[in-house]
Amino acid sequence: MKAMVYHGPGTATWEEVPDPTLQEPTDAVVKIETTTICGTDLHILKGDVPAVTDGRILGHEGVGVVTEVGDAVSRVKVGDRVIISCISKCMECDYCREGLTSHCETLGGIGWIFGHLIDGTQAEYVRVPFADNGLIPLPEGVTPEQGTMLSDILPTGFEIGVRYGDVSEGDVVLVVGAGPVGLAAVMTARSSGAAKVIAVDGNAFRLEAARDFGATDTVLAGPEALEQVRALGRKGAGVDVAIEAVGLPETFAMCLDAIRPGGRVANAGVHGKPVSFPIERDWINNITITTGLVNATTAPQLLEDIMAGKIAPEKFVTHRFTFEEWEKAYDTFSRATEERALKVIVTNA
Repeated sequence: MKAMVYHGPGTATWEEVPDPTLQEPTDAVVKIETTTICGTDLHILKGDVPAVTDGRILGHEGVGVVTEVGDAVSRVKVGDRVIISCISKCMECDYCREGLTSHCETLGGIGWIFGHLIDGTQAEYVRVPFADNGLIPLPEGVTPEQGTMLSDILPTGFEIGVRYGDVSEGDVVLVVGAGPVGLAAVMTARSSGAAKVIAVDGNAFRLEAARDFGATDTVLAGPEALEQVRALGRKGAGVDVAIEAVGLPETFAMCLDAIRPGGRVANAGVHGKPVSFPIERDWINNITITTGLVNATTAPQLLEDIMAGKIAPEKFVTHRFTFEEWEKAYDTFSRATEERALKVIVTNA
């Protein structure tokens, strides 16, 4: 088969590799129909994830058809069209039973293994460990593009932003950063009952997209943004929930400054530098700060929301490519601002 293979910082090529085979009775092999590129893949190409070694097939999202199953697989069968979860899980260890599948002990404490510790989904075929737990049948009426957004991006924004932020009916929610994760938080915050969702970004296209995804208000990042956000909060006192979806010290600080007493900051951004927490100011403010890696346990719930028309993940897709256009797809996604790209879809045409 062919696959996108990582060969060190700055290099990944579409090349011939051996077909995957079953290694455990709980495995399945899936023929990929539709996949995408994540910001994490760009971090890998920059050399930011040293655990990814030369020869690793990239990718951790996708929809495909099961072509082979191990003897212990019972929930999916050959011929099933399935969504591949970005998080693999045994569902037997303590962490999995607690819902912290992203820290599956059986897998060494990390559920994100596709395109990281084992070969991933940017390929014609992929081996899926613990297939009964990591594959979700794609219902009739749900498109492969919609399903692909359930692999990672939608659960990330929903779980780490909306659920960890405890977004409740009537809340005023701030989302700082209107990239894919932020937009997933915007979309699912509205479907979770938020009365007002304020999106902040420095890019006019992303703010326009945020409105389409359900934001009631948008604020252009800049010196006056915090004042504008607080004015949109409860009686000018700030917001109930602030979701950080960028990963910069400045945007984390804005979230802390924007919440009211008793407010909550849900950090979904990936940080590469330390941030400051002014505990001398905030110890008295009864605030909550959460962090997390997606567990992807909410995909079935989000799938129901798609079928009920509550959310429309197809809105993420701005560009489409075939498997023979991987280089172009990566180039477009790496220049997302210039190309007005949110998520790119790559299909095995």
